[in-house]
Amino acid sequence: MSAQPIRIGFIGLNPDSHWAATAHIPALKSLSDRFTVVAVANSTAESGQRTAEAMNIKAFATPQDLVTSDDIDLVVVTVKVPYHFELISAALNAGKHVHSEWPLAKGSGRS
Repeated sequence: MSAQPIRIGFIGLNPDSHWAATAHIPALKSLSDRFTVVAVANSTAESGQRTAEAMNIKAFATPQDLVTSDDIDLVVVTVKVPYHFELISAALNAGKHVHSEWPLAKGSGRS
């Protein structure tokens, strides 16, 4: 019996000009037996919907909706560092695994 792929939700993703779209997504798709990119949540619902349509994935209206979804196992945070602490904390508090491209916060005091 094989394990189910890890279901991934991205917070902050732009399919046209974003490192995650040009590097992470293709790599994850090449490992589709292990990972499935399920959804995105961006800073606005409209931006998330545009990204979701371009990438053929689900859009969540808010990052909070994404991190609390039972359809997501792993949250990938690809936004700027000032927003990391809040988003990563929410995902961890919701029991999700988290991957972040950058540090948890600016400076060691908050990290």
